[in-house]
Amino acid sequence: MDMPRRLALCALIALAPFAMSHAEKTPADNYPSRPIRLISPYEPGGGVDIMARLVARNLGTELGVAVVVENRPGAGGVVGTQALTAAVPDGYTLILDSPSPLVVAPYLMKKLNYDPQKDLEPISLIADVPAVLLVRNDSPIHTVGDLLALARKEPGKLTFSSSGLGGTAHLSAQLLKVLADVDMLHVPYKGTAPAIQAVLSGEVTMTFADMTAGLPFARNHQLRAVAVTTPKRTPALPNVPTVAETVPHYAASVWYGVLAPKGTPRPIIDKLNIALVKFVHTPDVNKMLVEEGAEPAGSSPEQFRAFLRRESERWGEVIRKSGLQPQ
Repeated sequence: MDMPRRLALCALIALAPFAMSHAEKTPADNYPSRPIRLISPYEPGGGVDIMARLVARNLGTELGVAVVVENRPGAGGVVGTQALTAAVPDGYTLILDSPSPLVVAPYLMKKLNYDPQKDLEPISLIADVPAVLLVRNDSPIHTVGDLLALARKEPGKLTFSSSGLGGTAHLSAQLLKVLADVDMLHVPYKGTAPAIQAVLSGEVTMTFADMTAGLPFARNHQLRAVAVTTPKRTPALPNVPTVAETVPHYAASVWYGVLAPKGTPRPIIDKLNIALVKFVHTPDVNKMLVEEGAEPAGSSPEQFRAFLRRESERWGEVIRKSGLQPQ
Protein backbone atom coordinates (compact mmCIF):
# COMPACT_ATOMS: atom_id res chain seq x y z
CA MET A 1 0.00 0.00 0.00
CA ASP A 2 1.45 3.37 -0.99
CA MET A 3 2.06 6.07 1.62
CA PRO A 4 -0.95 8.37 0.81
CA ARG A 5 -3.41 5.46 1.11
CA ARG A 6 -1.77 4.25 4.33
CA LEU A 7 -2.08 7.73 5.86
CA ALA A 8 -5.73 7.98 4.83
CA LEU A 9 -6.50 4.59 6.37
CA CYS A 10 -4.77 5.58 9.62
CA ALA A 11 -6.79 8.78 9.73
CA LEU A 12 -10.07 6.86 9.32
CA ILE A 13 -9.08 4.44 12.09
CA ALA A 14 -8.20 7.33 14.39
CA LEU A 15 -11.52 9.05 13.74
CA ALA A 16 -13.64 5.91 14.16
CA PRO A 17 -14.16 6.19 17.95
CA PHE A 18 -15.20 9.85 17.58
CA ALA A 19 -17.65 8.94 14.80
CA MET A 20 -19.19 6.16 16.87
CA SER A 21 -19.49 8.44 19.91
CA HIS A 22 -21.13 11.11 17.79
CA ALA A 23 -23.58 8.61 16.29
CA GLU A 24 -24.57 7.36 19.74
CA LYS A 25 -25.64 10.81 20.93
CA THR A 26 -29.38 11.12 21.54
CA PRO A 27 -31.70 14.13 21.41
CA ALA A 28 -31.72 14.09 25.22
CA ASP A 29 -27.95 14.62 25.57
CA ASN A 30 -28.19 18.39 25.31
CA TYR A 31 -31.77 18.65 26.54
CA PRO A 32 -32.90 21.00 27.85
CA SER A 33 -30.79 23.90 26.62
CA ARG A 34 -33.45 26.62 26.78
CA PRO A 35 -36.63 27.43 28.73
CA ILE A 36 -39.56 25.00 28.59
CA ARG A 37 -43.17 26.11 28.12
CA LEU A 38 -45.74 24.36 30.32
CA ILE A 39 -49.31 24.93 29.15
CA SER A 40 -52.00 25.28 31.82
CA PRO A 41 -55.26 24.84 29.89
CA TYR A 42 -57.42 26.67 32.45
CA GLU A 43 -57.81 30.10 34.00
CA PRO A 44 -55.36 31.23 36.71
CA GLY A 45 -56.40 30.43 40.27
CA GLY A 46 -57.92 26.99 39.69
CA GLY A 47 -56.58 23.62 40.76
CA VAL A 48 -54.88 22.86 37.44
CA ASP A 49 -53.14 26.24 37.40
CA ILE A 50 -51.98 25.88 41.02
CA MET A 51 -50.57 22.43 40.27
CA ALA A 52 -48.97 23.63 37.02
CA ARG A 53 -47.02 26.29 38.90
CA LEU A 54 -45.87 23.75 41.47
CA VAL A 55 -44.71 21.44 38.67
CA ALA A 56 -43.00 24.27 36.78
CA ARG A 57 -41.03 25.40 39.82
CA ASN A 58 -39.84 21.94 40.78
CA LEU A 59 -39.25 20.63 37.25
CA GLY A 60 -37.18 23.71 36.48
CA THR A 61 -35.05 23.02 39.56
CA GLU A 62 -34.52 19.40 38.52
CA LEU A 63 -33.61 20.24 34.91
CA GLY A 64 -31.68 23.46 35.54
CA VAL A 65 -33.74 25.65 33.17
CA ALA A 66 -36.74 27.93 33.52
CA VAL A 67 -40.13 26.28 33.08
CA VAL A 68 -42.68 28.96 32.20
CA VAL A 69 -46.41 28.44 32.74
CA GLU A 70 -48.62 29.66 29.91
CA ASN A 71 -52.37 29.82 30.54
CA ARG A 72 -54.39 28.76 27.47
CA PRO A 73 -57.97 28.44 28.80
CA GLY A 74 -61.11 27.63 26.86
CA ALA A 75 -63.65 24.86 26.20
CA GLY A 76 -62.93 22.99 29.43
CA GLY A 77 -59.22 22.59 28.73
CA VAL A 78 -59.63 21.62 25.08
CA VAL A 79 -58.13 24.85 23.67
CA GLY A 80 -54.87 24.41 25.60
CA THR A 81 -54.66 20.70 24.88
CA GLN A 82 -55.20 21.31 21.18
CA ALA A 83 -52.40 23.90 21.28
CA LEU A 84 -50.08 21.22 22.62
CA THR A 85 -50.89 18.84 19.75
CA ALA A 86 -49.86 21.57 17.29
CA ALA A 87 -46.53 22.25 19.03
CA VAL A 88 -43.14 21.07 17.77
CA PRO A 89 -42.42 17.68 19.43
CA ASP A 90 -39.01 18.64 20.80
CA GLY A 91 -39.67 18.60 24.54
CA TYR A 92 -39.90 22.38 24.87
CA THR A 93 -43.71 22.49 25.00
CA LEU A 94 -45.51 20.39 27.61
CA ILE A 95 -48.89 20.49 29.31
CA LEU A 96 -50.19 19.90 32.83
CA ASP A 97 -53.56 18.37 32.03
CA SER A 98 -56.61 16.83 33.72
CA PRO A 99 -59.52 14.47 32.93
CA SER A 100 -61.82 16.87 31.09
CA PRO A 101 -59.83 17.34 27.84
CA LEU A 102 -58.17 13.92 27.99
CA VAL A 103 -60.94 11.43 28.77
CA VAL A 104 -64.23 13.36 28.83
CA ALA A 105 -64.12 15.68 25.80
CA PRO A 106 -64.31 12.79 23.26
CA TYR A 107 -67.75 11.89 24.69
CA LEU A 108 -69.11 15.44 25.03
CA MET A 109 -67.76 17.30 21.99
CA LYS A 110 -68.96 16.59 18.46
CA LYS A 111 -65.88 18.20 16.94
CA LEU A 112 -62.57 17.50 18.63
CA ASN A 113 -59.45 18.21 16.59
CA TYR A 114 -57.26 15.72 18.41
CA ASP A 115 -57.38 12.14 19.66
CA PRO A 116 -56.18 12.01 23.29
CA GLN A 117 -55.14 8.38 22.86
CA LYS A 118 -53.08 8.98 19.70
CA ASP A 119 -51.93 12.61 19.52
CA LEU A 120 -50.26 12.97 22.91
CA GLU A 121 -47.27 11.40 24.65
CA PRO A 122 -48.00 10.73 28.35
CA ILE A 123 -44.97 11.40 30.57
CA SER A 124 -46.12 10.95 34.17
CA LEU A 125 -49.06 11.27 36.48
CA ILE A 126 -48.39 13.87 39.18
CA ALA A 127 -51.19 13.57 41.73
CA ASP A 128 -54.74 12.44 42.30
CA VAL A 129 -56.90 15.11 43.94
CA PRO A 130 -60.40 14.62 45.34
CA ALA A 131 -63.10 17.25 45.34
CA VAL A 132 -64.87 18.81 48.30
CA LEU A 133 -68.58 19.61 48.25
CA LEU A 134 -68.96 23.25 49.32
CA VAL A 135 -72.08 25.25 50.25
CA ARG A 136 -72.65 28.65 51.85
CA ASN A 137 -72.36 28.83 55.62
CA ASP A 138 -76.04 29.78 55.86
CA SER A 139 -77.18 26.87 53.65
CA PRO A 140 -79.68 24.36 55.08
CA ILE A 141 -77.44 21.62 53.62
CA HIS A 142 -75.26 20.21 56.40
CA THR A 143 -74.96 16.64 55.11
CA VAL A 144 -75.21 14.71 51.87
CA GLY A 145 -78.50 13.37 53.22
CA ASP A 146 -79.82 16.95 53.48
CA LEU A 147 -78.76 17.58 49.89
CA LEU A 148 -80.49 14.47 48.55
CA ALA A 149 -83.67 15.20 50.51
CA LEU A 150 -83.89 18.72 49.07
CA ALA A 151 -83.11 17.47 45.55
CA ARG A 152 -85.92 14.91 45.76
CA LYS A 153 -88.33 17.42 47.23
CA GLU A 154 -87.73 19.95 44.44
CA PRO A 155 -86.24 18.11 41.41
CA GLY A 156 -84.07 20.31 39.19
CA LYS A 157 -84.08 23.31 41.51
CA LEU A 158 -80.82 22.71 43.36
CA THR A 159 -77.99 24.26 41.35
CA PHE A 160 -74.30 23.39 41.19
CA SER A 161 -71.52 25.38 39.57
CA SER A 162 -68.54 24.04 37.65
CA SER A 163 -65.54 25.18 35.65
CA GLY A 164 -67.30 23.99 32.50
CA LEU A 165 -68.73 20.97 30.75
CA GLY A 166 -66.81 17.84 31.72
CA GLY A 167 -64.81 19.48 34.50
CA THR A 168 -64.22 18.07 37.98
CA ALA A 169 -67.27 19.71 39.55
CA HIS A 170 -69.52 18.74 36.64
CA LEU A 171 -68.51 15.07 36.62
CA SER A 172 -68.57 14.77 40.42
CA ALA A 173 -72.14 16.07 40.48
CA GLN A 174 -73.16 13.92 37.50
CA LEU A 175 -71.87 10.83 39.28
CA LEU A 176 -73.93 11.76 42.35
CA LYS A 177 -77.01 12.25 40.17
CA VAL A 178 -76.54 8.81 38.57
CA LEU A 179 -75.86 6.88 41.79
CA ALA A 180 -78.46 8.64 43.96
CA ASP A 181 -81.03 9.12 41.17
CA VAL A 182 -81.58 12.83 41.80
CA ASP A 183 -81.98 15.82 39.50
CA MET A 184 -79.87 18.97 39.93
CA LEU A 185 -79.21 21.88 37.57
CA HIS A 186 -75.71 22.45 36.16
CA VAL A 187 -74.51 26.07 35.91
CA PRO A 188 -71.11 26.27 34.14
CA TYR A 189 -68.60 29.09 34.69
CA LYS A 190 -65.29 29.96 33.06
CA GLY A 191 -62.99 28.43 35.61
CA THR A 192 -62.90 26.99 39.13
CA ALA A 193 -62.39 30.35 40.85
CA PRO A 194 -65.61 31.91 39.45
CA ALA A 195 -67.47 28.64 40.14
CA ILE A 196 -66.52 28.91 43.83
CA GLN A 197 -67.34 32.62 43.85
CA ALA A 198 -70.81 31.76 42.57
CA VAL A 199 -71.42 29.73 45.75
CA LEU A 200 -70.07 32.54 47.94
CA SER A 201 -72.41 35.06 46.29
CA GLY A 202 -75.42 32.76 46.44
CA GLU A 203 -75.83 32.46 42.67
CA VAL A 204 -75.79 28.66 43.01
CA THR A 205 -76.45 26.18 45.79
CA MET A 206 -73.15 24.31 45.78
CA THR A 207 -70.05 23.19 43.95
CA PHE A 208 -67.69 20.24 43.93
CA ALA A 209 -64.36 22.10 44.00
CA ASP A 210 -61.15 20.17 43.53
CA MET A 211 -59.30 20.10 46.84
CA THR A 212 -56.38 22.18 45.59
CA ALA A 213 -58.67 25.16 45.00
CA GLY A 214 -61.47 24.46 47.48
CA LEU A 215 -59.54 23.52 50.62
CA PRO A 216 -58.64 27.10 51.65
CA PHE A 217 -62.33 28.10 51.62
CA ALA A 218 -63.19 25.17 53.88
CA ARG A 219 -60.28 25.71 56.27
CA ASN A 220 -60.97 29.45 56.54
CA HIS A 221 -64.69 28.75 57.10
CA GLN A 222 -65.66 30.94 54.15
CA LEU A 223 -67.75 28.02 52.92
CA ARG A 224 -69.06 24.89 54.60
CA ALA A 225 -67.42 21.60 53.61
CA VAL A 226 -70.23 19.05 53.45
CA ALA A 227 -68.35 16.02 52.11
CA VAL A 228 -65.28 14.86 50.22
CA THR A 229 -65.30 12.62 47.16
CA THR A 230 -62.63 10.14 48.27
CA PRO A 231 -63.67 6.56 49.20
CA LYS A 232 -62.19 7.19 52.69
CA ARG A 233 -61.89 10.40 54.69
CA THR A 234 -58.92 12.56 53.78
CA PRO A 235 -56.25 13.73 56.26
CA ALA A 236 -56.67 17.25 54.83
CA LEU A 237 -60.25 17.42 56.24
CA PRO A 238 -60.39 14.56 58.74
CA ASN A 239 -63.72 15.57 60.28
CA VAL A 240 -65.55 15.90 56.97
CA PRO A 241 -67.42 12.74 55.88
CA THR A 242 -67.24 11.19 52.44
CA VAL A 243 -70.09 11.17 49.94
CA ALA A 244 -69.72 7.38 49.95
CA GLU A 245 -70.82 7.23 53.59
CA THR A 246 -74.28 8.18 52.31
CA VAL A 247 -74.11 7.04 48.67
CA PRO A 248 -72.30 3.67 48.45
CA HIS A 249 -69.63 3.20 45.76
CA TYR A 250 -69.31 6.94 45.14
CA ALA A 251 -65.73 8.03 44.35
CA ALA A 252 -64.56 10.89 42.15
CA SER A 253 -61.36 12.84 41.81
CA VAL A 254 -59.38 14.96 39.43
CA TRP A 255 -55.90 13.84 38.53
CA TYR A 256 -53.06 15.82 37.03
CA GLY A 257 -50.45 14.61 34.58
CA VAL A 258 -47.76 15.97 32.27
CA LEU A 259 -47.85 15.20 28.54
CA ALA A 260 -45.92 16.14 25.41
CA PRO A 261 -46.87 16.30 21.71
CA LYS A 262 -46.92 13.08 19.71
CA GLY A 263 -43.50 12.31 18.25
CA THR A 264 -41.43 13.73 21.09
CA PRO A 265 -38.26 11.57 21.15
CA ARG A 266 -38.39 8.79 23.75
CA PRO A 267 -35.04 9.78 25.34
CA ILE A 268 -36.53 13.21 26.10
CA ILE A 269 -39.73 11.63 27.46
CA ASP A 270 -37.59 9.43 29.71
CA LYS A 271 -35.49 12.34 30.95
CA LEU A 272 -38.61 14.33 31.81
CA ASN A 273 -40.21 11.30 33.47
CA ILE A 274 -37.20 10.78 35.75
CA ALA A 275 -37.27 14.45 36.79
CA LEU A 276 -41.03 14.49 37.42
CA VAL A 277 -41.14 11.26 39.43
CA LYS A 278 -38.13 12.40 41.47
CA PHE A 279 -39.67 15.68 42.57
CA VAL A 280 -43.13 14.16 43.23
CA HIS A 281 -41.51 11.81 45.74
CA THR A 282 -39.23 14.41 47.29
CA PRO A 283 -40.21 14.39 51.00
CA ASP A 284 -41.07 18.10 51.17
CA VAL A 285 -43.20 18.04 48.00
CA ASN A 286 -44.83 14.74 48.97
CA LYS A 287 -45.74 16.11 52.41
CA MET A 288 -47.13 19.32 50.94
CA LEU A 289 -49.32 17.43 48.44
CA VAL A 290 -50.76 15.22 51.18
CA GLU A 291 -51.48 18.24 53.40
CA GLU A 292 -53.35 19.82 50.50
CA GLY A 293 -55.54 16.76 50.11
CA ALA A 294 -53.71 15.26 47.13
CA GLU A 295 -52.36 11.75 46.70
CA PRO A 296 -48.88 11.91 45.12
CA ALA A 297 -48.58 9.70 42.04
CA GLY A 298 -45.56 9.49 39.76
CA SER A 299 -45.75 6.85 37.04
CA SER A 300 -44.05 5.54 33.95
CA PRO A 301 -45.30 6.75 30.55
CA GLU A 302 -46.79 3.29 29.94
CA GLN A 303 -48.64 3.29 33.25
CA PHE A 304 -50.02 6.74 32.50
CA ARG A 305 -51.23 5.66 29.05
CA ALA A 306 -53.00 2.58 30.48
CA PHE A 307 -54.54 4.78 33.19
CA LEU A 308 -55.93 7.13 30.53
CA ARG A 309 -57.65 4.21 28.79
CA ARG A 310 -59.25 3.02 32.04
CA GLU A 311 -60.43 6.51 32.97
CA SER A 312 -61.91 7.00 29.50
CA GLU A 313 -63.95 3.82 29.88
CA ARG A 314 -65.08 4.68 33.43
CA TRP A 315 -66.26 8.22 32.73
CA GLY A 316 -67.71 7.22 29.37
CA GLU A 317 -70.06 4.89 31.25
CA VAL A 318 -71.06 7.67 33.70
CA ILE A 319 -71.74 10.05 30.81
CA ARG A 320 -73.89 7.48 29.00
CA LYS A 321 -75.95 6.74 32.11
CA SER A 322 -76.42 10.45 32.86
CA GLY A 323 -77.88 11.07 29.42
CA LEU A 324 -75.43 13.84 28.52
CA GLN A 325 -75.25 14.45 24.78
CA PRO A 326 -72.31 15.71 22.69
CA GLN A 327 -72.42 19.42 21.89
